[in-house]
Amino acid sequence: MDERRRVALGPRKRAVARAPLGASALEPARRALGEATMLPAECYTSPEVFAWEQRHFFAGSWSCLGREAELRHPGATQRAVLVGDVPVLLTWADEDVRAFANTCRHRGHELLVDGASSTRRAVVCPYHAWRYDLCGRLLAAPGFRDGPALEPARHGLAALPLQVWHGWLFVNASADAPSFAAHLGALADLVAPYAPERLVRRAVHEYDVAANWKVLTENYHECYHCPLIHPELCQVSPPTSGANYDLPGAWVGGSLDLREHAETMSLDGRGSGVPIEGADPRRVHYLGLFPDLLLSLHPDYVMTHRLRPVAPQRTSVECAWYFPADVDPSYAVEFWDRTNAQDWAACESVQRGLASPHFRPGPLAPNEDAVHQFVTMVARGYSGEALG
Repeated sequence: MDERRRVALGPRKRAVARAPLGASALEPARRALGEATMLPAECYTSPEVFAWEQRHFFAGSWSCLGREAELRHPGATQRAVLVGDVPVLLTWADEDVRAFANTCRHRGHELLVDGASSTRRAVVCPYHAWRYDLCGRLLAAPGFRDGPALEPARHGLAALPLQVWHGWLFVNASADAPSFAAHLGALADLVAPYAPERLVRRAVHEYDVAANWKVLTENYHECYHCPLIHPELCQVSPPTSGANYDLPGAWVGGSLDLREHAETMSLDGRGSGVPIEGADPRRVHYLGLFPDLLLSLHPDYVMTHRLRPVAPQRTSVECAWYFPADVDPSYAVEFWDRTNAQDWAACESVQRGLASPHFRPGPLAPNEDAVHQFVTMVARGYSGEALG
């Protein structure tokens, strides 16, 4: 397992911040399964709740930025990304990746525009030319030679906790989240046998979905809907099979079994014939690491959905497929492109229903226990409590 923890900034004491919701609004969602309801509509439609989530769930937790190898353009030493609502600068010095607040220590100007990359050997602020090395140290501040004394050690870039896990890069942009190990919890043991860092990305699709990111996550964690909208999936996996986990960590997940004739999830149940060494040959695992990475572990490939909330009612989704060899990925891509389209249509319909003045949070079915776990996790987070 490729697990390297690089925390350049000691964790600050985490402040308790509650979401902008009524004091009693979350109580029904926190009840035991059988009595609990869904979250109130404003959790999916309110701009104020969405803004709070961007700061406290995405910047304030461990957000997945994608695979490190895919984030770094050839020759690049710097890249700017947005984590929740916090601008972050990634740098590579001697192949070692670091994360910093993308804000100059002088007047706060962004050091690099969001989404841009640079091949320069120094970070230079485009406003007043303050210059930093790729480790965040202040090298030069023009105009201070004849002015007040400036101590470079006090004005380096603000370092942020960063983690590379199985090739994926995670950043805590608020610098005050619990440890990444605590965030993962028991999920680490489930993913380890698949060694995703050894797999090669063979396909990636981008989707723009007119639904809240939580609607997509809730849909991912139940197959109650499968008989009605996923005929292809039901042909290769019984929708009532498998079970959900209830283990430590800020994640939710479970599994589905493959039917006797199926060797993987594809339209005809056939795959490439190149299994992942160590993978479960008869089961598919569905694991959602809060807040934005959905991991589907198959006998012969790993699929990810990386969620990037754009607005309360809109989510950008990067779906990627990783394989153990140089194989044609079309059998998996075709299957999931169709399944994704079915899911997105359902999620967009849910989002429209949530916006209705007549919506009231409904009860959860017994086989929606993973949705219940996710909903209660979100409710705890809204209340300023620990996620896992």
